[in-house]
Order: sequence, then C-alpha cells, then structure tokens
Amino acid sequence: MASESEAPLPEPESRATGCYPVTFSVDYPDRELNRLTTFFRIFTVIPILIVLGAIGGISASSGADYSTVGTGLAILFLPVLLMIVFREKYPRWWFDWNLELTRFSLRVFTYLSLMDDRYPSTDEQQAVRIEVAYPDVEGELNRFLPLVKWLLAIPHYIVLFFLTIGAFFAVLFAWVAILFTGRYPRGLFDFVEGVYRWHLRVEGYAFLLVTDRYPPFSLGP
Repeated sequence: MASESEAPLPEPESRATGCYPVTFSVDYPDRELNRLTTFFRIFTVIPILIVLGAIGGISASSGADYSTVGTGLAILFLPVLLMIVFREKYPRWWFDWNLELTRFSLRVFTYLSLMDDRYPSTDEQQAVRIEVAYPDVEGELNRFLPLVKWLLAIPHYIVLFFLTIGAFFAVLFAWVAILFTGRYPRGLFDFVEGVYRWHLRVEGYAFLLVTDRYPPFSLGP
C-alpha cells in the first residue's frame, strides 16, 4: 500500500469538485492591524499603483482598462479571443501572464481596501489566494462564445455597479473601525471579499476567457 507521502495531491485547478473554475479568497487578518498605515493608506498605496499602472494592470476586478491590450501590456484579451476563435488555442504563457497580473492587481486593491496591512508584493502570494483553471480549449470552450461573453455578462455589470458602491462604503466604515479598534469587522471583510470574488468570476468569464460557465450571482465561494 502506498504511504501517505506517496498519495497524489489534489490539483488546485481540479474541475471534479464542481466549484467555479475561478476562485478568490483573502486570509482574514485575525490580529491588530497597523493603524498608522491604515490612516495614510490612500497615500502609501500610490507607489505600487504607479507600478501597476505602468504595466497596464488596472484589471476588470477593480475597473477595467484594456486600452493597452494591443501593445502586449495589461490583460491579454483581444489576442486570446482571436486565438480561441481561429485556432482553438490559449497559449499557456498568455494564460500565465493574465493570471499573474490579475493576482498582482488584486493584491494591490485588497491592500487599498485595508484587508491586509502588508505592502503588496509583485510576486509573492501573501494573503490573497487566486486559482484559475487552465482551460482545455478544444474540449471545454465554445470557440465562438468569446465574441459575445462581454454582452452576456451585462446583468452582472449592473449588479456589480451597486455592490461596488456598497463595498466602497464598507471600506470607509472598516477604516474608522480599524483606527479605533485595530480590527477589520469580519462582516464587512466578508462582504468586500465577496464583491472582489464576484468581479473576478465575471472577469474570468468575459475577459480572461478561461471558462464558458456563466458566473453565479453570489458573493460566496
């Protein structure tokens, strides 16, 4: 009998669990947060926002900007769309680029949202955990659906417009709470995390083009 150490580990991108193939979570900071950097967060985030903006990394999870997509910067949307439609391929390095840029951008915006007081890393995972299943294009994706996914996602855009406003005020309330108590109220944290998760699922469906499964109308995992 094989030992436990020899047992195969579950793949993080497994589709067998029935989970949506784009997952997002942030480790809850069950500790006292830095009140000084929280107070000045709108200023301390500026340098890393400049870095993110320099590579075109303002993604759909925080306000879409695909204007530089033709230069090879930012999220690769149009090139991926064309490859899926005409070649039924999603080059792995393009997928890896989109995934890592999305991870980086969400580390920056969770920091801005006060969900972590560690300065965002350009490469380390830190508290933000994102898994995206690499698609089997020929077996799992309809080659023509990417042409209309952005349109099919319109109901989500409408809901997310209001949820994002709610998340903005949740962060303001959390800012006050952290200054007085050093803690991020768990209910507010879960709500903001859920809004980011919803944004990311829609981005994965309509712009990253990694799945044809329509995103659920849910804040939960």
